[in-house]
Amino acid sequence: MIEYRSVGKTFPGGSRAVENFDLTIASHTTTVFVGSSGCGKTTLLRMVNRMVEPTQGQVLIDGTDVATRNPVELRRSIGYVMQASGLLPHRTVLDNVGTVLRLLGVGRAETRRRSFEVMETVGLDPALAARYPHELSGGQQQRVGVARALVTDPNILLMDEPFGAVDPIVRDELQAELQRLQRDLDKTIVFVTHDIDEAFLLGDQVVILAKGGHRAQVGSPADILASPADDFVRSFVGLDKGGRELHLENRDGVQVVVDGQGRAAGVLKQA
Repeated sequence: MIEYRSVGKTFPGGSRAVENFDLTIASHTTTVFVGSSGCGKTTLLRMVNRMVEPTQGQVLIDGTDVATRNPVELRRSIGYVMQASGLLPHRTVLDNVGTVLRLLGVGRAETRRRSFEVMETVGLDPALAARYPHELSGGQQQRVGVARALVTDPNILLMDEPFGAVDPIVRDELQAELQRLQRDLDKTIVFVTHDIDEAFLLGDQVVILAKGGHRAQVGSPADILASPADDFVRSFVGLDKGGRELHLENRDGVQVVVDGQGRAAGVLKQA
């Protein structure tokens, strides 16, 4: 379990990114921080592994303040996936995946075995093991980044807009892959995005952030859509434009799902 207790962050020069933030993230769930640029979502994510230190409050993992943990050891115990994958360009795929294991002193043979194992878990062809990052597609690079984050079997996985730099088709594939991985591996995932549709697709708990890291609303996707907290949330999730207000229309004998602007959103599958 991850807890934020009255957390704040003010950067040098007086820029305040987060103020008095409280949140509990249950184990084995996916929590998504979503909001516009500058709302503090990445700052909050990086507080978990001490890449950013709060200027007030505490972040706790299973009741232990992360400030009491050695930052290097803490980071090596938590999986971290970033937007641009962050792969080492001069190392092969297999070596990139096994980076943290080698830093932890795991032997070469065991690192190799585990790296191949986790490559299979994330859907990477073993034939890619000897390639270098520049020889991979964007989607493949992101899968390598996910594999590297999972290779030590961490309880917590932090994901900072990991699918933001790939095309929409690949993004859909990676989102589906993450859902499968969560079903299979049951991690505690903290995910950052600016895309509310991605947040609703992936999140058990969605945290909509306003400027300054203020919680505009926290809840399940269904709860937020059913009862938006205010006009800001209503606008942010698209309810003000009718885009999520769906109804059925019969068109040539087919039940078509139509949004508030008259655009077809799908068809109703017959039992």
